[in-house]
Amino acid sequence: MQILAVIYRLAVALWVGGVGIFTFIVTPILFKSFGRDMAGRIVGEIFPAYFRWGLACGGVALASLLVMRGRNFIPALVIVAVMLALTSFSAFYIEPRAAQLKREIPSFETTPKDHPLRREFSKLHGISAVSNLTVFGGGVLLVILL
Repeated sequence: MQILAVIYRLAVALWVGGVGIFTFIVTPILFKSFGRDMAGRIVGEIFPAYFRWGLACGGVALASLLVMRGRNFIPALVIVAVMLALTSFSAFYIEPRAAQLKREIPSFETTPKDHPLRREFSKLHGISAVSNLTVFGGGVLLVILL
């Protein structure tokens, strides 16, 4: 049972750490270092692996948690389930739709912000950002519950 606790903690730490590094370090550096279109392309290339990472870490955390059923089981289970649901929603709905919209928008630097495709992309981006920050907050809560 001790090894499962270590695996659970490691999965949560890697998940929330990955979200934190990508969200608060990598993405801002890319957008400061490159033009909007290039930074967006780079981030778009990273997203599929980013979401697979979150799904893998979340799956391991969930499986470990279900077997351990230790202290704070129910709150942790709810948090992990919500985090996994949001990551899945982002991976399988938001990201593919946003990627499609990015292919339809010739340039974010020259296409007006009020263009219908840009407005739709901005809406998806906002939903994605809230989802991502919620996953990060859930991970922080899980670390506190540890």
